[in-house]
Amino acid sequence: MRTGPVPEDLLRRLAPQVLGALVRRYGHFDLAEDAVQEALLAASRQWPEEGLPDNPRGWLIRVGSRRLTDLLRGEEARRRREESAAALTPRDEFVAPPPGEGRAPAEDDTLKLLFLCCRADLGPAARIALTLRAVGGLTTAEIGRALLVPEATVGQRISRAKRRIRSSGAPFGMPDEDDRAERLGDVLQVLYLIFNEGYTATSGRELRRAGLAAEAIRLTRAVHALLPDDGEVAGLLALMLLTDARRDARTTPDGSLVPLAEQDRGRWDASAIAEGVALVSGALTRTPLGPYQLRAAIAAVHDEARGDEDTDWADILGLYEVLVRLVPGPAEQLGRVVAVSMVHGPDRALALLADLERDEHLAVHHRPEAVRAHLLERAGDPAGARAAYTRAAELTLSLPERRYLRARAARLGGRPGGDVTDPPGPSA
Repeated sequence: MRTGPVPEDLLRRLAPQVLGALVRRYGHFDLAEDAVQEALLAASRQWPEEGLPDNPRGWLIRVGSRRLTDLLRGEEARRRREESAAALTPRDEFVAPPPGEGRAPAEDDTLKLLFLCCRADLGPAARIALTLRAVGGLTTAEIGRALLVPEATVGQRISRAKRRIRSSGAPFGMPDEDDRAERLGDVLQVLYLIFNEGYTATSGRELRRAGLAAEAIRLTRAVHALLPDDGEVAGLLALMLLTDARRDARTTPDGSLVPLAEQDRGRWDASAIAEGVALVSGALTRTPLGPYQLRAAIAAVHDEARGDEDTDWADILGLYEVLVRLVPGPAEQLGRVVAVSMVHGPDRALALLADLERDEHLAVHHRPEAVRAHLLERAGDPAGARAAYTRAAELTLSLPERRYLRARAARLGGRPGGDVTDPPGPSA
């Protein structure tokens, strides 16, 4: 075993792989998920003291298998002993490796787990919440913030979804072509939400959760390899690449947030941008138009501009106008408000924002107040901007964003703040 601290995000990255291995071998999704959580808890306690195992995944599978066996032998499972016996026997040569064995499964269990959680009979809200939990490794609080719903509601949705999978006896494997197409929309939405949480964490001391964003990109690549001719899959992968290309320029050495307009574009990943542009360009010319392609096209306009002053905001606004007709959600509407401000000025954008803020889902989110502050500052209202920056800082649970917003308020006459000197751009 190697001594030293547990690498960041290792447990989160391994969790869906271990869950997939247990479900493949034993079935019983709900009990397997409980067993994985207990294995992760054991690892978080033991590894810092005893050192990192040479095969962390095998260690987790071994511990999770033991705990799952205990659960299956418990009083509740005892009534189903004969039914469980068959599920405890590997069904084919592609089963997960026995506990502790280093051999990897022949197939991508995480991708299968992704499609299993997105079963159509679960209902959209339940399957998205369950997949974010099982595949993304997000907590119920993080899922609630991502979906703009109360944490208790998320917990209820996940519990109902797990009970439904248990009662259905759903097989663990890739769905057929028709079923896969029906689940694809939810799969893409979940991957998008996982990436967003990784790219800009909704809480914590760090702006990014690099392992989560990387895992979202990895899984989206796997879906793209499975469905290479689907324009929306290509669009989502392009969007992730074009956005993640800016990661190294988003913070200063001390971790402070740098808005898009002020980023050093020389630090952007040129190869990721080229791949993303090629993907979205091909999708737009060969497949029906979809929301992820439009979002990727907006990201491409930003990434291909030599500097902030060269950004074609009229083109971006045109893309947003099409996007909000397809997906009139609050996030899309908010992006359109920013584009309107850059093309037609802050006053018109403020009027649109006032209408948008009637959406109850945005009432507890910091982003509308941050946009309002930026618009008020551009409109020449420093007092109003300062108040809006302060309200936005109070609403966010991300410490880098909170420091940034408080620094902006301080620059406009509030208490002394941080080092950032420029208003927030449309995106970071």
